[in-house]
Amino acid sequence: MNRITVTLAPEATRVRLLAMGPEGEMMRAVLGPAATMHRRAAATLLEGLSLWHQQPLSVVLYADAPDAGCAMGLFDALGFGERTLHYEVGIAVRDGRRPRRLGGLADFRDLRQLGLHAEVAL
Repeated sequence: MNRITVTLAPEATRVRLLAMGPEGEMMRAVLGPAATMHRRAAATLLEGLSLWHQQPLSVVLYADAPDAGCAMGLFDALGFGERTLHYEVGIAVRDGRRPRRLGGLADFRDLRQLGLHAEVAL
């Protein structure tokens, strides 16, 4: 099954949404700012899209900083994305910084490479 990918880009005055399916763009939306939304609005929107298409969604939060996901209720305080029956959230940081990695435990390069090519199944 080819998953639907929903990209959310919170900005100061709006949140842009782009949903892509196996055949290309499915939906574009410009929503109000995350600072004024109901705390469950993003989760409810994603759950509704998942139910409409009867499949789990892959969600990418394209943000200036990981705390934008907390404001939308899609990340916890530690920076871990929500994972539910309906969607799984990952983050892409705009400034190009790489995510921090834990050091000193062992060499995980082989697992990291596998993770880049694996499809996550819920």
